[in-house]
Amino acid sequence: MNSMLRKSVLGIAGLAFTGGVFAGPVAAHADARPVEGRPVAVATVQGAQSKIDLNGEQTANAKAIIAATKKAGLPERAAVISIATSLQESKLENLGHLGDKNDHDSLGLFQQRPSSGWGTPEQITDPEYSTLAFLKGLKQVDGWQDMPLTEAAQTVQVSA
Repeated sequence: MNSMLRKSVLGIAGLAFTGGVFAGPVAAHADARPVEGRPVAVATVQGAQSKIDLNGEQTANAKAIIAATKKAGLPERAAVISIATSLQESKLENLGHLGDKNDHDSLGLFQQRPSSGWGTPEQITDPEYSTLAFLKGLKQVDGWQDMPLTEAAQTVQVSA
């Protein structure tokens, strides 16, 4: 596993699930069966949140986020914030329209909305495009490099 992926996952392992970045439309997955995967990272926290099991799709999406972050020329911290946001918003799954389980038009890894100007449905469900759109918003947040991960993510996402 490359160093940036390992560090990014380690950096968010204890943060992404503990307090919740923000409420997201991932309730659609509440009745879904857990996906078997291999442990990707182990953080220094103890208990149920000390590791994150990612399946192949989730790992590929994390790698796509890292690649887009590198393409944007941003530091590792931006990848950590992006992966944590996607973990919270979609469990690192590139979600399409969720129908009745979602009361709006959120799509993709970051649950971005076409109606809010994030792009077309096709763009938003492209991992590179959606990551670059998220990073564009992140770069506009003064001091994002030093603020808590959750605050930086929420400032970009502007979710309820």
